[in-house]
Formats: sequence, structure tokens, C-alpha cells
Amino acid sequence: MALSQGFHAAIQEKKRAALLSIGSATLLLCLKTFLVVRTGSLGVLSEALHSGLDLVAAVITFLSVRVSDRPADERHPYGHGKFENFSAFIETGLLILTAVYIIYEAFQRLFFHTVHIQPGLEAFLILFVALAIDLNRARALNKVASHHESEALEADALHFSTDVWSTLVVILGVALVWAGDRWNLPWLVYADSLAGLAVAGVILWVGSQLGRRTLDALLDAAPSGLQDQIVSAIEGIEGVLRADRVRLRRAGNRYFVDATVSVARTANLEQVHELTDRIEKRVAQIVPADVLVHAEPRAPRDEHLFESVRAVALRLGLAVHDVTASQQDGDLFVELHLEVDENLSLREAHRRATDLEDGIRALGNGNVDVNIHIEPLGRHIATPETRAGEMRQLEMAVESFLNRMTSAYDELLNTHDVRVRQVDHHILVSCHCVMKSELSITRVHDVLAALEDDVKERFPQISRVTIHPEPTEAS
Repeated sequence: MALSQGFHAAIQEKKRAALLSIGSATLLLCLKTFLVVRTGSLGVLSEALHSGLDLVAAVITFLSVRVSDRPADERHPYGHGKFENFSAFIETGLLILTAVYIIYEAFQRLFFHTVHIQPGLEAFLILFVALAIDLNRARALNKVASHHESEALEADALHFSTDVWSTLVVILGVALVWAGDRWNLPWLVYADSLAGLAVAGVILWVGSQLGRRTLDALLDAAPSGLQDQIVSAIEGIEGVLRADRVRLRRAGNRYFVDATVSVARTANLEQVHELTDRIEKRVAQIVPADVLVHAEPRAPRDEHLFESVRAVALRLGLAVHDVTASQQDGDLFVELHLEVDENLSLREAHRRATDLEDGIRALGNGNVDVNIHIEPLGRHIATPETRAGEMRQLEMAVESFLNRMTSAYDELLNTHDVRVRQVDHHILVSCHCVMKSELSITRVHDVLAALEDDVKERFPQISRVTIHPEPTEAS
């Protein structure tokens, strides 16, 4: 709700700025048109034309701001932001047309016919009033344009910023003509035409800058350096091996970023999803963007053999565990446990194991020997058989036996939470063993395997023992 209210407030602020621009342009056009009639100055005429252009541009800006902030729809899946860029492009064309007319009129007055100019005090007053309006409007538009990154409002603000300089040039031109009349310097009559040419030059320069930027936006040209910045940011995220390709385009004040990244091929779907979320958030910190990330599985340069083995199994859709390897005389021997559907026949299970063996052998160019233990992948949820009395007695016996084993195993501290269940005519035991915290997990595994063997030797009726190791801090 707060986000929606903030978005609505931003739209209203942009609309108010655009309406203020329309009002200011209308007032300036009226003042300068009156001044053209009273003075006949080309400089003032060029300013009046410029203000007329500003009024048209302000109306276009207002309309584009209203349209560009509409949400995406079926016909415009990327939103309506391009309307701002297009309106700025139209304003560029109007600027150039105005400048061409001013240049034409200036050359006519300089070389072919003379226009008598009648500057007076009211001309200077009106021009200074126009200057003050231009200054205030440019400052207000720039503030809103910067805050909301609106290219249309920025273009409008740029127009009024150039009006400040062009109005100063016109004031200078009119002042020189007035001085020529007062001190009988007829050659100063050309100052007005030269002032018009100066205004046209400013318009052309501003138009070329604005035109280049808006054309870049319409043609989806990336701002200089932004793509490299995004690539560096993405490659700095843990889990990204490389940013293979990054493309971006702009529509209004928003960017659309497509990124193809390489990730470890052993990463699961949830890990990749979490990684793409982090990429999207990181890019959004650089520019306001709609980000689409495509992840490509790759083998890291320093990928461990066990990770390569798991990657082969993952590619075949197989679950493996207990991967071990040894190397002797240049030959590699790999052992692992393969989990398959418990309802598969031996023939089908063996076929899958053979496919996995072939994939693992390919890792070592044929100098790899593979032995796979096949076991059922548990899917069936069994219901224990209820013989609580006998099971409780066995639990106490197993717990007592394991706690006596602390004398044989220095690593073992105590045993608790022993549970015994009879499932499908098999007796299963699970328990928790507290062990020294500083032990390596390899040593812990070896001790637990030995303990499990000891329990099954002492209690032959037990089919399986599962021991959960705990450090002393967790007990």
C-alpha cells in the first residue's frame, strides 16, 4: 500500500511540474509576442518562437508524463516509458526547425533588407521578467526531473535553461541597438540579427545534445560504462562463476537488464533461484531495473573430483552418497552408493549404474575404475509394529551398552535418546551420541560405523542402527 501511494505521489508531482511548465510557457509567449509587435526585434522574435516551441514541448511533456507512468499491459509488456523518450525526440526536431528559421531570418536582415527596431524601457522590463521566469522554472523542473529520472521533464528543463542564456543574448542585442540609436552608431543595428544567430546557435547545440541522448534511448544504446559496471557487480556476487552476457535497454526512467551467468553445475534449483534473487537486487542498487537472469551450469576451473562425480549423477537424475576415491599407479578407483527406486528390477537398476559408471570414467580419460553399491531410495513411509514392552526393554539395553563403550572409545562421551522400532519385521535403532567437539567429521564417521557394528554384533536381532553425533555444546 505504501509503495502504491508513493508511486501515485510521484506521478502527481511530475504532472504538477509539467502543468507549471505549460503555464510559464504560455505567459512567456504572450509577453514576447507583445514585445515583438512593439520592437520588431529579430532577437525578440527568435525568443518568442523559442517560447512558442517551449509551449508545444511542455504540452507534449505533460501528455508523455501521463502516458509513460501507466503500468505494463498486454500490448505494451515493457511499459510505456518510451513515450518520454519519444516526446523528447519530437522536442529536438522542433528545436532544430526553430533554429533554422531564425538563421534564415537573420541572414535576410543582414544581407537583403533592413528592419527598423524600436527598443524601449518596456522591452527591457519584459525581457528581465522573462529571464526570472526561465530561471525559476528551469530550477523547479530540474529538481523534479532529477528526483524521478524523467527524461521528458529533463528535456523541458533543458529548454528553459537555454532560454536563460538566449534571453541574456537578446537583452544584449536590444541594448546594443538602443545604444546605436542613442549615440548614432548605425552599424550596431546588426547586433539584433547577430543576437538572433547566437540564440539559434544555442538552440542547435542544445538540440544536438538532447537529440543524441533521446536517439540513443530509442535505439536501446547503453549508457557508456553502465554495462561494465553491472558486469563487475554481478561477477562480484558469491556463487557466480562468470557473467557471460549482459544486455540492457532503457524505457523512460527504467532499465531492462538481461543477464546470462555461469553457475556451478552442482548447484540445485533452490540455490540457483536464491542466487538470481541476489543478482536482481544488486543490479537494482545500480539502476532502477527490471532484471531477467538466465543461469548456465558450468564446471568451475578448480572443481573437485567428488563434485564432478556428483555433477555426472545430477545430469543423469541420480542420487548418490558416500563417494570415496583412491589413486595408485596412475589409476583412479572410485566407490559410491547409488540410490534407486525401490520398485526397480535389478536389470533396470544395473543399467542406471552402468550409465553412471560410463560418465565417471569419462572424467579420467578411461583410467578410472568404478564400483557402485546399489541401494533402494526410501519412499515408503512405514507404520511401526506395536510391541512397546519388548521395544522399551531393548532401548534400555542398547543405551546401557553404548554408554559402557565410552571406555573403549575415547571419542565417545555419552549416549541418549535411544529409540527402537519394529518396521516390516525389521528392528531399527536410532540414538544420539555426544562426542568431542574438536574431532574431524572423518574420525566421527569412523567411530560411529564401528559403534553400529558393535551394536549389531551384541544384538543380532537389530537390522539397522542410525547414530546422530552431537558436539558437547549441543548436549
